[in-house]
Amino acid sequence: MNDEYVTGFRARLGLPSIIDVHTHFMPEQVLRKVWGYFDTSGPLLGHREWPITYRDEEQVRLKTLRGFGVSAFTSLVYPHRPDMAAWLNEWSADFAARTPDCLHTATFYPEHGVDSYVEAALAAGVRVFKVHVQVGHFHPGDPLLNEVWGMLQDSGTPIIIHCGSGPAAGEFTGPEPIAELLRRFPRLRLVIAHMGAPEYSQFLDLAADYDDVLFDTTMNFTDFFEAADPFPIHERARLRDFGDRILFGSDFPNIPYTYGHALQSLERLELGDDWLRRVCHGNAARVFALP
Repeated sequence: MNDEYVTGFRARLGLPSIIDVHTHFMPEQVLRKVWGYFDTSGPLLGHREWPITYRDEEQVRLKTLRGFGVSAFTSLVYPHRPDMAAWLNEWSADFAARTPDCLHTATFYPEHGVDSYVEAALAAGVRVFKVHVQVGHFHPGDPLLNEVWGMLQDSGTPIIIHCGSGPAAGEFTGPEPIAELLRRFPRLRLVIAHMGAPEYSQFLDLAADYDDVLFDTTMNFTDFFEAADPFPIHERARLRDFGDRILFGSDFPNIPYTYGHALQSLERLELGDDWLRRVCHGNAARVFALP
């Protein structure tokens, strides 16, 4: 699909802009390793071929995203081992400082010292955290994170968390660890990445119990995702019910299709223009206090 679709999509809906809460900007050496892993179709990807559509230099990627009419986005970084999160946060803080339309993003890992660098990130004005349970291979209820979850609950800072078992299950993925976490910290503002795929129904159940649980649409409903982890038809009504708690995410640049297809996949759900306006702009504008 030609990316001109994006321009027409915004015009049809009268959208002032798109807010994309799930985009990846990383240190160059880290991003190259991530892309290298995608090229191998490794086990964390379910051994699926996953070509990168927007494999460009950083400034080109920024120009592309802005060209789609995206007014705010994230620089989601995530560690896969100890002694990595703090310097990723330093990079993200610098990136946000030189990229005003990027929401200041940070991450964390269960390790000694995590309380200090999360507290420092909050003091520096971080807007959103990213946690990747599958890649990090840790239980979100790890005792080393107790103070962190408490701080984030008190601050109300959104946490975009990849905790579903797609595209490949991990030891700590799935709804049970998140349910356990929410029983202890019921006011956490978790944004369940990828709508919790493939455990869509269970994560929607959690949202019914916890008012601060949100979702992002990252890769959901696209042909690529529907082929492996289709969203259940019987849950379509709950997409409408939770229309104020679903935020648009794309996974740009690491997507095997065009940006326009991500939006067209939402439009073909036929949930209405108002739903699309809320998902693609209004909900995130409210959550992040953006125009």
